[in-house]
Amino acid sequence: MARLARLYVPDQPQHVILRGLDQQPAFVDDQDYELFIDCLKAAARDHHLAVHAWVLMPGAVQLLVTPSDESSLPKAMQAVGRRYVAHFNRRYARRGTLWEGRYRATVIEGERFFLLASRVVELAPVRSHLVTAPEDYRWSSYRHHIGLTVDSLITDHPLYWALGNTPFERQRAYRELCEQALDERETTQLMQATLKGWVLGSDTYREWASRTANRRVSPLPRGRPRKVREAPGTPAASPGTSGAPAASAPGAPAAGASPAGAHAGGQAAGHGATQSGPYSGSQPAVNPGGSAATHGTGHAGSGSATASDGNQGGATGHSGGSQGSGGSAPSGSTSGHEERKPGTGTH
Repeated sequence: MARLARLYVPDQPQHVILRGLDQQPAFVDDQDYELFIDCLKAAARDHHLAVHAWVLMPGAVQLLVTPSDESSLPKAMQAVGRRYVAHFNRRYARRGTLWEGRYRATVIEGERFFLLASRVVELAPVRSHLVTAPEDYRWSSYRHHIGLTVDSLITDHPLYWALGNTPFERQRAYRELCEQALDERETTQLMQATLKGWVLGSDTYREWASRTANRRVSPLPRGRPRKVREAPGTPAASPGTSGAPAASAPGAPAAGASPAGAHAGGQAAGHGATQSGPYSGSQPAVNPGGSAATHGTGHAGSGSATASDGNQGGATGHSGGSQGSGGSAPSGSTSGHEERKPGTGTH
């Protein structure tokens, strides 16, 4: 199955994770960290990628960015990887990739998750027990956001600017925010959404993002589609017979068929039924021998009789004389002899 395209929603921030291969360090000394930052600055400038927060740890990289278009982030990450991995392999006499597959990223709802994502990125060294205070770690943007340095890589997001009217107010508010404990449930949601590539936000935000994103923003339901069961008593249509009339009930003649039609398997039509004629009694149609029965139907008042065969040991033909008006009997006999009718002197 083809891979989904990189998720992109215009003007929306994205959380990015890039992990080292087999948990091996991707940075060995300060020169490696500095070169990666230079590569990231050049790629962000060339591909119009706004970087709001970043952290480099020995085995992973995390970013908080806003791409300017659909190809901005993929091209920037490709440029960084191509340049940095070539340097790392040449310096340490190694070959092959340095990262664990492709980078992972997802779109997040800014109003609800931007400041959380910024704190998750910049507090990662503390959560990984590399330092005890975030300002002690050199390779992150935390020092920029609290006013200790000015980082030319950072483009401050409007939600960061909303923390205060002056730089001092913003820096103090952000420091106080980072001193609070992270919500573990929301942090887990952020990491899982980033690793799986699905939009993180409220139902309303996901519905809005689905109308503007370049692909679906949430996973499809698991399992096969549920089959729709027909209501009891509803006849199922045969393949290729859409619009055909419904099948007739068992034993009933088909529409437009002759009443003398033969049934498959040699069974006589109307087996066990009685046939009425112009006489006072009715005669049952019997077919114990299994031979086909041919029925000749007479019209009442015209003197026609009914002919049928089906006696065991041979087919018997019935011929009827005219009653009153001299009408002739229908031809339907297949036998060489005729049966004498009771009360008459004719054959």
